[in-house]
Amino acid sequence: MSQKKVSIVGAGLVGALQACYLQKRGYKVDVYESRGDMRKQGYIGGRSINLALSTRGWTALEKIGLADEIHKIAIPMYGRTIHQLNGEINYQPYGKDNQAIYSVSRGDLNKRMLELADSFDNVDFHFNQFCQKIDFDQSEAQFLNTETQELHQVKSDWIIGTDGAFSKVRNSMQALPRFQYSQYYIDYGYKELHIPAGENGEFLLNKNSLHIWPRGEFMLIALPNIDGSFTCTLFLPFEGELAFDDLTNEVKVRAYFEKYFPDALKLMPKLVGDFSTNPISSLVTVRCYPWHHKSTLLMGDAAHAVVPFFGQGMNCGFEDVRIFDELMDKYTDMNELFEAYSKARKENGDAIAQMALDNFIEMRDKVGIPEFLQMKHLEHEIMENQSYNYTSMYQYVSFSNEPYAFAQNIGKKQYAMLEEMLGDKEIEDKIKNNKIDDYLSRLNL
Repeated sequence: MSQKKVSIVGAGLVGALQACYLQKRGYKVDVYESRGDMRKQGYIGGRSINLALSTRGWTALEKIGLADEIHKIAIPMYGRTIHQLNGEINYQPYGKDNQAIYSVSRGDLNKRMLELADSFDNVDFHFNQFCQKIDFDQSEAQFLNTETQELHQVKSDWIIGTDGAFSKVRNSMQALPRFQYSQYYIDYGYKELHIPAGENGEFLLNKNSLHIWPRGEFMLIALPNIDGSFTCTLFLPFEGELAFDDLTNEVKVRAYFEKYFPDALKLMPKLVGDFSTNPISSLVTVRCYPWHHKSTLLMGDAAHAVVPFFGQGMNCGFEDVRIFDELMDKYTDMNELFEAYSKARKENGDAIAQMALDNFIEMRDKVGIPEFLQMKHLEHEIMENQSYNYTSMYQYVSFSNEPYAFAQNIGKKQYAMLEEMLGDKEIEDKIKNNKIDDYLSRLNL
C-alpha cells in the first residue's frame, strides 16, 4: 500500500500539531503557509493576546510527547488578580489543589511547534504559499507562490484546513450548496500593550496570576512572559465615548490611563509609543457546518473561531486534533471518519463560542460587582469542602476533558444555584456544616 499524503493548509499551532500526529501514523505530511517562516523572519508582534494553555491543550501535547518541551516556555497562573479602580486588589483562585492555566507567548509557542514538527522526516513545510482555492473533486489545492508569483496545484489524499478564522479552505467550502456559515464581530477591538521586566528581570506584578482591570464597559488584562515582562491587552469599544476612536493623541491616551488604570500606567513607560504603533484588532466568532466535504476537512479556527475571553481557542483546536486521532482508531473509512469528527466537535465548538462571549461580560464587568464576587466566594467555599465533590463550570472547561457542551449546561444550573444562595443569610454556615444538599440536588449530576 502506498503512503498516504496529507496537505495541511496553515502552519499555525493547530496545523503544526496535526502534522506531528499524522506523521506518527505514517502519513506523508506537507504543510503550506501563506506567510514566511517565522523561525527566520521572527514573529510579528503588536497584535497578540498571550495564550492560556489548560488541560485540553496539555492533554493533546502529552499524547504526542511534546508537553515537556512546551512546559519550558510556559508560566503557571493559579488565579486571577482583580485590580479595582479604588486600588483594592482581589484574588480569585482558578481551581483547587493548585490547579493552573499556563501563560505562553503565541510567537514562542508557534516557533517551538514548527521546530518540533519539522524535526520529523515525514513532515515538510512550504512557506509563502497562498492557498487560492480547493478542487474538491480532484482533492487538489491551488497555491500561489508569493515570491515567484507562480501558480501550482497539489494533489493529496486529504486536505486539512487549519488556516484560521479567515480560512481560504473554508472559503471554497462556502460556495457549496447547503454549507452553513456565519461570522459575528463584537463591537470591541483590542490593542496589545506592554509592561517590561524590572531592573534585574523581576516581575513587577504577581507572575503566577492573570491580571484584570475591569472597568464595566472596557478592561485591561496582563499575562506573564518568561522574560519577566507582561503582555497586556486593552479591550475597548471601537466607537463612542471612551472608545478607540476617541483616544486620538498622546494627551488623551495618558489622561485615560491616569483616570482608569493609574497603577498599570506606572509600570508602562512606553505606553504612548505602544498605543500609537500597535494596531487595533477585531474579534470575531465563526460558526459553520459541515466541517468536511469529500477529502477536505476543517480544524481549529477555520471551523470554529472564538473570542479569547475563556482562553480556549487554541485549547479547542488542539482538542480537535486529539479527538480526530482517537476517531482514527475507530474508523478506517475516510467518509465515516470525517463525518464522526464533524458531529463530535460541532456542538462543542458552538458551546465554547457562546461561553467565551459570556465570559467577556464576566471579566469586563461582573468581576467588579460585589454580588458576583460573593457568588465566586461561595462557590470556592463549596469547592474547598471535599465532601461536596463539586466541580465548577470553569473547572470543567479549563481543568478537564469533559465536552464543552456538558460544561455549558452544568454552568447554567450552577449560576442559578449560586444566585439563589445569595439570598440565604445562613448560607456560609450551611456550607461549612454540609447542609446544602437541597441546593446541590438541583444540579442533577
